[in-house]
Amino acid sequence: MSESQVWDAVDAYFTGRLAPDDEVMAAALRDSEAAGLPHINVTANQGKLLQILAEVQGARQILEIGTLGGYSTIWLARALPADGRLISLEYDPGHAEVAVRNIARAGLDKVVEVRVGAALESLPRLADENPPPFDLVFIDADKGNNVHYLEWALRLTSAGSLIVVDNVVRGGRVAEAHSDAEDVRGSRGAIELIGSHPRLSGTAIQTVGAKGYDGFALARVLA
Repeated sequence: MSESQVWDAVDAYFTGRLAPDDEVMAAALRDSEAAGLPHINVTANQGKLLQILAEVQGARQILEIGTLGGYSTIWLARALPADGRLISLEYDPGHAEVAVRNIARAGLDKVVEVRVGAALESLPRLADENPPPFDLVFIDADKGNNVHYLEWALRLTSAGSLIVVDNVVRGGRVAEAHSDAEDVRGSRGAIELIGSHPRLSGTAIQTVGAKGYDGFALARVLA
């Protein structure tokens, strides 16, 4: 088998035993595909990781930047208590419509709110509402704005909160210091901010699997 086939096989093995699809998750993926959404949602294993991180955090308030079809939203929201809250920001109205249907089918529409519009416009409005600090922030939107999203995440969290930034490896291109690619510059900027900010302690993990070669960053907010 090729290297990528091995990654796929291992992912399939782990998923089948640790994060098997239920009908809600399978339907969310089917509806997203039928609506023509890009195939950039997290994998089941990655979704399960998000759920476990939220559970370990004891999260009651979650912010997601980048909803797509709501697949990762459902994983995260399943970790919330009945009186918890998840706000997900989605730029594309068509994507948001699919996500809202998927979330309602999952029975999570009472704890999840999808807000439509550019996140850098939605985030200041959210801050104006003076919400309780978010326990977990998942950043998975346009990569060029990662630094701005991370800065807003810092404003909307408090000591002990966890910030997850997805897709930071960019197939290894994140190591290209002189790259002019917007996604690479955004990923590098986020990593450099995590590494230099006095209120953040973080790390980044490379991953392989059904989505190829990529990775994510984790940052814990300090006092």
